[in-house]
Amino acid sequence: MNPVNREIEAKIQLPDPSVIQKRLPTLSAVLVSDHLEINTYFDDGNETLKRSDQGLRLRIARAADGTVTVAITHKGPRDFSMLKSRTEVEIQIDDERAGWDLLSALGYVPVLQFEKQRQRWSLDGCHVDLDRMPYLGAYLEIEGPAEETVLSVRQKLGLSAAPLIHTSYPGLLQDYLRTHSINRHRITFAEAGASSEI
Repeated sequence: MNPVNREIEAKIQLPDPSVIQKRLPTLSAVLVSDHLEINTYFDDGNETLKRSDQGLRLRIARAADGTVTVAITHKGPRDFSMLKSRTEVEIQIDDERAGWDLLSALGYVPVLQFEKQRQRWSLDGCHVDLDRMPYLGAYLEIEGPAEETVLSVRQKLGLSAAPLIHTSYPGLLQDYLRTHSINRHRITFAEAGASSEI
C-alpha cells in the first residue's frame, strides 16, 4: 500500500462514549483493534514544524494481546473546508530505539509525549476511532477516503449536529496544559489521575 495518503477526518468530543460504543455494532461496524498508544511528537529547536503546521510523530501501539507496532508519521499542513484534511506519510518500523535514533540524527528532539487509548472500528470504508486522552476525556475520529464518506458515517452515528473540532490532539493537550499551568511534556493516564478505559 502506498504510504502517502490524504487524511480526511472529522473529530468530535463525546460526553458519553458508551452511547456510540453501543451503537456501532448495530450498524454492522467491525471492531479492528483496541490498544494503548504512546505518541511522541518531535520538532527542531526553532519549532519549525509547529510554525509551518506540520507534525512529526513516533507512535508505539500496544494491543491487549501483547502485539506492539511502531510507526513514524509526518503530517503536512492542514487544509480546511468542513473537515480537516492533510497529507500523511507513515512508515512502520521494527525497532522503537532505531526510530528515536533516526529522528535525533536528523536534528529533531521530543517536545510532547502522551498516552491515548484507542478503540478502532471499521464502518463503510472509514476508520471510526473511539479515543480517550488524559485530561481531555473522550473523542471520536472518523477518517475516510472522501469528505462525503466521512460525513455519511457521522450522520449514521447520529452525530450530524455535534460540533467538529479542527485542532489536533497535541494542540488540544497543549492548550489544556497551558490554561491549567501544568508544566509537563510527558502525559500519562496515571499522572493525570484518569482512567484509560473507553
